[in-house]
Amino acid sequence: MIARVIEWSARNLVLVFFATALIIAAGVWSLRNLPIDAIPDLSDVQVIVLTDYPGQAPQVVEDQVTYPLTSAMLTVPRSRVVRGFSFFGISFVYIIFEDGVDPYWARSRVLEYLNAAAARLPDGVTPTLGPDATGVGWVYQYAITGENLSLAELRSLQDWVVRFGASRAEGVSEVASVGGFVKQYSVTVDPVRMRAQGFTLSDIGKAISESNMDTGGRTVELSEFEFMVRGRGYLSGTEDIGKITLRSIGGVPISLRDVARVEIVPNERRGIAELNGEGEVASGIVLQRVGANALDVIENAKSELDVVAQSLPDGVDIVPVYDRSNLILSAIETLKTTLLEESLVVAGVTIIFLLHVRSALVAIIMLPIGLLMAFTAMKFLGIGANIMSLGGIAIAIGAMIDAAIVMIENAHKHLERAAPDKPRIEVLIEAASEVGPALFFSLLIITVSFLPIFALEGQEGRMFGPLAYTKTFSMAAAAFLSVTLVPALMVVFVRGRIIPEHRNPVNRALIAVYRPIIRAVLKAKSLTIIVALAALVVTIWPARQLGSEFMPVLNEGTLMYMPTTLPGLSVTKAAELMQTQDRIIKTFPEVLTVFGKAGRALTATDPAPTEMFETIIQLRPEDEWRPGVTTEKPAAGNGCRPAISRRIERLDDADPGAHRHAVHRNPHACGDQGLRHQPDRDGKGRP
Repeated sequence: MIARVIEWSARNLVLVFFATALIIAAGVWSLRNLPIDAIPDLSDVQVIVLTDYPGQAPQVVEDQVTYPLTSAMLTVPRSRVVRGFSFFGISFVYIIFEDGVDPYWARSRVLEYLNAAAARLPDGVTPTLGPDATGVGWVYQYAITGENLSLAELRSLQDWVVRFGASRAEGVSEVASVGGFVKQYSVTVDPVRMRAQGFTLSDIGKAISESNMDTGGRTVELSEFEFMVRGRGYLSGTEDIGKITLRSIGGVPISLRDVARVEIVPNERRGIAELNGEGEVASGIVLQRVGANALDVIENAKSELDVVAQSLPDGVDIVPVYDRSNLILSAIETLKTTLLEESLVVAGVTIIFLLHVRSALVAIIMLPIGLLMAFTAMKFLGIGANIMSLGGIAIAIGAMIDAAIVMIENAHKHLERAAPDKPRIEVLIEAASEVGPALFFSLLIITVSFLPIFALEGQEGRMFGPLAYTKTFSMAAAAFLSVTLVPALMVVFVRGRIIPEHRNPVNRALIAVYRPIIRAVLKAKSLTIIVALAALVVTIWPARQLGSEFMPVLNEGTLMYMPTTLPGLSVTKAAELMQTQDRIIKTFPEVLTVFGKAGRALTATDPAPTEMFETIIQLRPEDEWRPGVTTEKPAAGNGCRPAISRRIERLDDADPGAHRHAVHRNPHACGDQGLRHQPDRDGKGRP
């Protein structure tokens, strides 16, 4: 059957090339629309329920919010694990689902059960679903700086201008704010005056609530026009709040300002942001939707931020502090370089051994078409392009062109020995049919060699699954093209003067080397087998000494430094320590920006406590580094962590114990290359 397919392909060039054109078009379209990211998303399918319970202690939050929600979520269909965490004033509940569950189906199921569970919560407490994003969805971060603006004004710009602009970008799930001060109205009562007038705190709260509303009315027709009547009562500032009437005695109103002081104050802060050791800033974190194209999301967010930046006050800048697109583009460029190098090697080897330039075009043309077929299959199955999936393609490239090279070489042999009057196409069909079936099935055997990887589950399956899929797709495409496109290309390109093998000096030299070796091996068969087994036994010891790591080290030009300090650290002290730390790190000439975050951002994907610092260090291009400096050794003779430790100890001017503790609690602080995605306390990886 395979021989008949080869013959049909060689005799119907127009149909084969037309089908090839369709394959190329489908592959190009798939490649342009594939979700592209740097690394595979290892996160479980999960839904986060975030519930604010302001002012309440963690134990109260646990008893009245977290426990009722977690117990209600235990019966959600296809849920695997339900975990709850209670902090001061806030509750996180994570519902983790089985592998393969559609994330939006999971969200709808959780929402159904959440409606029933909300009735068991205290009055005024409303649980909400977290964004449809994962921990590795933190694809872009920026800081807002301003010369003449306060932290409250910067945070207001972030919350009411910049955040909404970035949220418009296609593929953005949420833009989380962190840092700065959130303004709020504060009513500070005078207990003496309040007691003298006979008011209670509940009276004041009720008066403020009832006074902050509009009242609807009817319409009045005057002079052939219709006028709508309403009572305007929304509060618009501290003056309006102070004028709220609490009671009227003898026609004399008693206002809120008579018993209390009304002012604008900052809200309680559970997260702060700092840039380059120069002081606090407001910041935003762009989270992409599940399954979105990370590269497109980043570019869309940048475009929207550029538009927003034009409307900001003078002196206000949006400074990028983390951008994953650099790593994504580097991965794509690596694949392009690998494909180009492989094509050149194939062409060079073919030309050297066959001394025929046009024959090399058969293998060179087949290779990218096979890759496009793999991209089409990836798009059809919803597999994104990342380092692991592109790595599978890179592994397969070397084996994909084997069939084409063997068929070309066999065609040359047949053309050398063919009768002068025999049609060339018949010779080529005969040559391809001779080795085609064996090559086809050999490629299929290589294709199924990765099938055991598909049995992996959990994080292992999500990690290595894309690699196995893409290698399988590539090898399957090569097997298909070897019996369809390759024979057709041979008819077109394998023509002209064919140089016999014995006239090629390279072939003669290699034959002179390997023929004596083959004769010697065949004469000493037992000795050869014993030597091979001995070599196998010898490799057991070094194989057992090799280290292992689940995820390879990834150098993306960005470091993450994550020290921790004692629990219960105040926000003020955390800001002081973090600014000192960032100022020290910024002294390295190789560092471009240092962005520190303590505590959590305003998003359900970040449960970090105040005592945990997350410092993102953007490095300059390596060609600007000092001689001898690497990511493992930012300062000559010193690793990153020891250098920072020593500098912090020398600047030990405020709280020596806290400074040393902040550095030494994490022994892998800066020795970690790239932005590593480690499982967090909620079981997911966060950059």
